[in-house]
Amino acid sequence: MPLSSPRGADADELDHADDLDGLIGDLEAASKVPAKRRKTSIKSTVEKTTSWLYDRGALPDELTRLVDLLTVRNHLDQASLAAIVRNLYPSARISDEVVLRFVGALGHGQLKPSLPLQSLFLRWLVMVYHMLQNPTILSQAYGVLFNLLDTAAIRLALSRQTGADPNLTGLLRVFKNYYPEIIVGDITKGRAASFKHPDPQWRARLDEIQQQRSERDDDRGTRNGFAVNHALGRQLKGTKAVVPAVHTLHAQESSVTLEEIDNAEAFVKNLEKIELPNQLVAVLADPLLQKFLLLRPDAEGSSRISNWVMACLDDVASGDADSGLLMDMLDVVHDYAMATKTLPPLLLTFFAQFLQVWDGSDMRATVLETLSFAPLMEFKELSNITGPLESAVLDNTATSQVSLLGFYTLLLRRWTITIDTAQDLESLPVAAVPDMIGHVNNLALTLTQTSPTVATYLHILDFYEAAAALYSKQRLLQHINVTIPPPLLVYLLYFSPSLAVVSRLCGILAAYKRSWEAVMSEAVPRALTRRERDQINLFNGFLMDLCNCLWRDRAFSTTDLNAQGCRIPQPIQAALESYIRAADGTLSLRTAFGLSHSPVLCLQSISHVRELEDGEADVIRTRHAGPVTQASLEQLANNEGLRLSWQEYRSGVLGYLESKGFAGISELMYNTMKVLMKTRR
Repeated sequence: MPLSSPRGADADELDHADDLDGLIGDLEAASKVPAKRRKTSIKSTVEKTTSWLYDRGALPDELTRLVDLLTVRNHLDQASLAAIVRNLYPSARISDEVVLRFVGALGHGQLKPSLPLQSLFLRWLVMVYHMLQNPTILSQAYGVLFNLLDTAAIRLALSRQTGADPNLTGLLRVFKNYYPEIIVGDITKGRAASFKHPDPQWRARLDEIQQQRSERDDDRGTRNGFAVNHALGRQLKGTKAVVPAVHTLHAQESSVTLEEIDNAEAFVKNLEKIELPNQLVAVLADPLLQKFLLLRPDAEGSSRISNWVMACLDDVASGDADSGLLMDMLDVVHDYAMATKTLPPLLLTFFAQFLQVWDGSDMRATVLETLSFAPLMEFKELSNITGPLESAVLDNTATSQVSLLGFYTLLLRRWTITIDTAQDLESLPVAAVPDMIGHVNNLALTLTQTSPTVATYLHILDFYEAAAALYSKQRLLQHINVTIPPPLLVYLLYFSPSLAVVSRLCGILAAYKRSWEAVMSEAVPRALTRRERDQINLFNGFLMDLCNCLWRDRAFSTTDLNAQGCRIPQPIQAALESYIRAADGTLSLRTAFGLSHSPVLCLQSISHVRELEDGEADVIRTRHAGPVTQASLEQLANNEGLRLSWQEYRSGVLGYLESKGFAGISELMYNTMKVLMKTRR
């Protein structure tokens, strides 16, 4: 039914109330008249009522009137009453009065609703439990409910005589999880599904109605972040709705419940008095409870959360629930990790089991991002998680390898934050950092073979930039050994066709060089390990090779100290030299990768010269044809062209690259070449 005018949220609710109010009034009038005496059929009124309930839900007053219709014997037919119950979506908290009316309608009696209708009442109470204004009302009515149970259903005392009853076993497991001190023997070993929601689709629709109302409420006032998320059940979709909202039952008079907190001042003032809520697993989605458990950790509470999470895994593993439950649980765990920036041990245990049943592709990005919050731990311990993770993710494609590399990059960044902010580094397992970098070295080398693309190279550089950032902190260098990239990886990246890749690589190597210098100086009071000494020789080797290529016009030379000729075998160098000479007699292999001739630098180099020439266009009469050499600059000056020394030209190219955002090459040269160090000083 269309709204009369777009007057905002308040007008929307008034229209809704007026329409549904009239329909309920028609139903109330019809309930007092036998069907045969009615002038019109009530069928269309019931259909409109259920349609309105499905679309918007019932406000508290409307709900009360509908419950009166349902619980008191009248002349409405059973099909109509059942349809109303099935569409009885509350749009706000449910009062004690509504609950007690339903409870009071249960049982045998001439004036009681029919038994099928009573069954729907019980089902409805189960599905809306999270919305009760006062959940303790059901506890207070427990005696009434218990006395209504059929004696055949009271089996706790007769459990051994009843055999392996799945429902009973499931109930006893609940007792065992929440009250482990109660001895239940071997009864809980039988096969039994956990208690499931009676109608997930109904709950999903209820969540949507609640979300719509919550959005209208949020428009009228912004939450301050220090209040229980009462809209939790409405915000979670699908199976995720099994995560309960915060409720505290049986609170002491001297204690305070989280539900009473509505601002930061009240939270801080009552921190030590706050009573733990009954369903601690709500911490996975409720920000206030997350803050509370971070400030007041509780071992028993962690155990209860772990039991709940592991029960979900057990259900999927046993076939009692489908994999969709795990995916929904994963979403909740991911949101928790993103909100708290932590992944506590109980959730690592969840992932240890989860990875055994995960297919490696569903929600892969969510899995990897969540696991990147894993705390700093010994690498062997980390391998208990990353081993199964790699087995699940890697599927012989470069995409899966890049995804895994991205995970390690995120993990290394988060570990760096953990280490950098720690007060006592001695107590942290910081040796895991070089071990992990060494592990990723192999992954990065593999990627250069399976996917030798610029995009892949940039992902690899992301990881080593994170490593270089960690090693740039002298305080951390006192406790963490330096681990360099493999030389072969450095050469493969350097000969990439991308200037961005070459520049970033050089910037990373410059940062590593500063780290080595710090470790070898008095700034870092520790001795080099034997492994680090071996790495220094390798590092100096590819530093020398890159300088020979870029600055000295001596590419692939092996005559200098530490030079490795980029690990190009001599026969291959000879073949390359012959090829270049045949293509261009003025070019040699030694100069082919310098600033002027390198495939990734030649355009930038000549562009620098063109800018200088444009600045002196009124003075010069000859322009350089390019590429620039020391001899060509002398000839250019003699032909009334630009007067520029070879040293000025090369320094100018470095500055030009910096101005264009490619500072890495300049950074490496000024940190490595002695002549440039003096110039910059």
